[in-house]
Amino acid sequence: MAEYRLDCMGEACPVPLLKAEKKIKELAAGDVLIVEIDHSCAMKNVPEWARKQGHNVDLEEVDDGEWEVYIEKVE
Repeated sequence: MAEYRLDCMGEACPVPLLKAEKKIKELAAGDVLIVEIDHSCAMKNVPEWARKQGHNVDLEEVDDGEWEVYIEKVE
């Protein structure tokens, strides 16, 4: 299991979602992608998309208005 970070600070939707979608395809099952975001639209859309894809998702607010979305790739 490996962890990968994706810095999407300052980027509005749909950019963080598109970047996460592209990156998750490169990962192996069990790997974790941490998407760093500071846009409220992405904070809703990225976890929602990942859950629909069947991945395990956790969302953590690391600072006021800044979040990390943990996406564990499931097959």
